[in-house]
Amino acid sequence: MNFTEPVSTLMTRKLITVSPLDRMTAVKEIFDKHKVHHILVVRHTKLVGMISKTDYNQFVKCVDSSAPDKLVEDSRLHSYTVEEVMTKGLATLESSDRINVALQVFSENLFHAIPIVDNDEVVGIITTYDIIKGLLEEDYARIKAN
Repeated sequence: MNFTEPVSTLMTRKLITVSPLDRMTAVKEIFDKHKVHHILVVRHTKLVGMISKTDYNQFVKCVDSSAPDKLVEDSRLHSYTVEEVMTKGLATLESSDRINVALQVFSENLFHAIPIVDNDEVVGIITTYDIIKGLLEEDYARIKAN
């Protein structure tokens, strides 16, 4: 893999997003239906935060295990907005930034997804999974060529 290529070569462009005013039920539905671990929170096309599957699971874990779990969980999911749970102040990259810059950000921080923002508009997301997938595809192509 050429780590000096832009992150746009690996980033996910087809985004699943929520609004900060959406209820947490919307987040639950996305995590239940899609194989994603990060949901970008946008107001129109402007990034305002992100909810990871870990954020969601910690939110749900706040339920008292002695209470009727499903009822309490449903009540919390309907009561809280995305804005109340999301992570704010995210590091971002531009689509023209190099893959090695993303690797540096991943190595210095404890998160696994970086929103890609061009001209104040969300255009993608790059995750550690995207990089691993790129490496595996390159390795498979090399093996197939031999």
